[in-house]
Amino acid sequence: MNPPVRSIPELLAPAGSPEAFRAAIAAGADAIYLSGKRFGARKYAANFSDAEIVDAVRLAHTRGVRVYVTVNTLIHDRELPAALEYLIWLYTIGVDAVLVQDLGLLALARKMIPGLVLHASTQMTIHNAAGVRWAAEHGLSRVVLARELSLAEVSAIAEATQDTGVGLEVFAHGALCYGYSGQCLLSSFIGGRSGNRGMCAQPCRKPWTLVTGTTDEYGRPARIQDAGISSRYLLSPKDLCTYRHLKELVASPFVSLKIEGRMKSADYVAVVVATYRTALDAIAAGTWEPSAAAEQDLLLAFNREFTGGYLFSDRHDRLMGRDAPDNRGLRIGTVTRTDRKSGEVVVQRESSYMPETGDGLLMVHPGSSAETGFSLNTPPRTAKDGLYIRTPHPVPAGSAVFVTASRELAARARQIVAKSGPGYGRLLPVDLEATISGTGELTLNGSVERPDGVVVPVSCSSDIMLEPARSRPLAREVLAAQLEKSGGTPFYVRTLSLSYDGTRFAPLGEINRLRREFFDAATERLVASYCPPENEIQRITHRWQDEAPRYPVRTLNQGTLAGPKPLRITLCVDTPEGVREAVAAGVDTVCFEPDSARPPAACGGETSFASPLPALSDALATCEAHGVELVWKFPRITHDRSLRDLTSYLQSLAQQGLAGCMVDTFGAARAVRDAAPGIPVHGFLGLNIFNHAAVSAAGDLFSSVTLSSELSRDDIALLVSNMASRKIHLPCNLVVQGVAEALVSADCICRLHTPCNRVTVEAGREREFLGIRDEEGRVYPVRGSGSCTTQIGNCAELSLIEYLPLIRSLGIAGITIDARHRSPSYIRAICRIYRNAAADLASRQANGRRAHGMPSWKKEIEAIASGPVTTGHFLRGLRE
Repeated sequence: MNPPVRSIPELLAPAGSPEAFRAAIAAGADAIYLSGKRFGARKYAANFSDAEIVDAVRLAHTRGVRVYVTVNTLIHDRELPAALEYLIWLYTIGVDAVLVQDLGLLALARKMIPGLVLHASTQMTIHNAAGVRWAAEHGLSRVVLARELSLAEVSAIAEATQDTGVGLEVFAHGALCYGYSGQCLLSSFIGGRSGNRGMCAQPCRKPWTLVTGTTDEYGRPARIQDAGISSRYLLSPKDLCTYRHLKELVASPFVSLKIEGRMKSADYVAVVVATYRTALDAIAAGTWEPSAAAEQDLLLAFNREFTGGYLFSDRHDRLMGRDAPDNRGLRIGTVTRTDRKSGEVVVQRESSYMPETGDGLLMVHPGSSAETGFSLNTPPRTAKDGLYIRTPHPVPAGSAVFVTASRELAARARQIVAKSGPGYGRLLPVDLEATISGTGELTLNGSVERPDGVVVPVSCSSDIMLEPARSRPLAREVLAAQLEKSGGTPFYVRTLSLSYDGTRFAPLGEINRLRREFFDAATERLVASYCPPENEIQRITHRWQDEAPRYPVRTLNQGTLAGPKPLRITLCVDTPEGVREAVAAGVDTVCFEPDSARPPAACGGETSFASPLPALSDALATCEAHGVELVWKFPRITHDRSLRDLTSYLQSLAQQGLAGCMVDTFGAARAVRDAAPGIPVHGFLGLNIFNHAAVSAAGDLFSSVTLSSELSRDDIALLVSNMASRKIHLPCNLVVQGVAEALVSADCICRLHTPCNRVTVEAGREREFLGIRDEEGRVYPVRGSGSCTTQIGNCAELSLIEYLPLIRSLGIAGITIDARHRSPSYIRAICRIYRNAAADLASRQANGRRAHGMPSWKKEIEAIASGPVTTGHFLRGLRE
């Protein structure tokens, strides 16, 4: 008796090109994700033209494969009309889902195209159950969860949200980002190429040096020196590979296992997808065990060494590949000596793989970063003392030998891709009924069953007449055999119902022609079944035609944007001393982020929080005594346990006068609302508010939002103009001062310097400084936390004090100074400078004098800033 077939999750493959798309289909993917030439998070991939997307969707649907299109970048106001029209077009051609990141585009898509299936990209940084519930409430049918979650955490999220109907998708194989996706601005700060706009330059794969030092009274780094860490690629993770864990994944509540790799070749896609397809099918049949040969294929396809990732609780050396950022290939041995007579190196074998002519080899020299790479031109020979390989240059003993390109594997990949045409791989079932009328007319009726169970009716009649046979009638079995032929089509005949008495005759060529016409009609009906009906397309088109004129491409007069109120000043701090200094300086709001996380018992374990009530209660009392609002700033990343701990204190704090909470994710905002509905929630930079539609959509949960630091002054002007024209009144704030957070990572760099070390802020004395230095000599501060995360700051300090008049004229409600991780002296000085500057601006406006700028204030800031002063993206915007 055969074992029962288990239900297995969708195998979701990447395609960065049409060639990779065909490879994914041939290798057995259930679904494929791709990007067009616009709005996708991998702009450096080949990607798909509109015509290629149409062809891809058609090919996939005739093979029972789903197509998801990524529109997962942040969208400028000026782009919103084009982005929405693109979504409308994708809907009309029948794509199965669209992945999104931008809150504004999500809201517009729900309003304009209610039938479009939407998935939350991992760029939305959803990493807790509250985030999944928020996604369900906002029309998202699937969430691609953050890669930093463990299997236990994902399973708990699935259990807690199973009533929502939202499917959970996890990455199963491929490259890992160092930082939380959607929260990383490192590439943006270094060269203006933003990962949130699909243009990440992958600085995490570059060399970095760990440095240490001290800080002066203003918190500026001093006496910087190398930390003596030999690893050069401090931010480079290994590649994720869950092949050995597939049984656990199949037993977990995921709807989809995702392979990363839209920048990879068609050969890579073919090998990796085929390997996982074979394994999943065997698991479904109850016959699978991990295969060493399959793991070897995965290594040869591409790897930076493999890790089970956060999903399987790998941390530190098991997760990070800090010695090299590129393909490691398959290690086959170590050089023991050079045979002087033949000029060959002798390799002690560590693998059964036998390299052959045409393979790519890499020999990594011991004790250095030197490497020798070459293509094997002569076949190696085997001897008792090892494998003899001819090299183009001398290679020292002790060198590790890797195969980085396998000719045999490439040939197998090409064989897979060659079978991407009709008639290969997954075929769709057709139930066929052939009827012959009393006059001999042959008609074919039937249906195609899609993988989702939808049955598509098909009918085909012709002028074929089966005449009464005079001598040799067409046998019933012969007619049935002709009708059941389906070679060269994406179908197979599952059932055939044939009403025929065996007494008539017709040329077989005519019967074959009718059968081909039927399958052609089946193909067209099948493809059309994925598209919305014409009347629905017309409704969407008319709806958009009514809405489109409301999208100006020019800003309103800036003088009409500013209201009568002066700029409110919010100061973000993370110490009680910082709270006291901010209150004494007379800011309007203090945003306090105490680090109350308890380091886990084991590094990388689960974090809990000590009660923040004492620190927050003291801060509330200080603020109340001076008439200053206190807002509690949550950590940027809040996994479920952390979020439960933090929100459990809200009711008590509300009774003490807490003015609000500031959060960086939609999940945290929803959790705050659920725990304490009366507490205002303010959105910070992690929300990536990029356009007026995002501001509008945020209004159902937030009392104010902070605009993205990647917006330029022109971007902000258009955003605020659109808000004014639509009467959107949610207050918008702008960070104008501070060392911006470049990324947040679940890896702990601090541990490289001192195990489980936390770099703390201590008032009134020198503090230890930890940072990373790039190849240009720029130093980026590194901060650890009790929750074992790493925050990397920008190498320069943002300051927009010169542009306060312009910011005021844009209609910005308030400005924020980020003074977290800074000393009391800095906080005292920066508050004084901004209060004086704001007072000067108000005086000029009250007296009708123009405010051209404030260069004197800038000079004061340069004297206390951490590193050089920058205007960020405010003046020039991103490189696009």
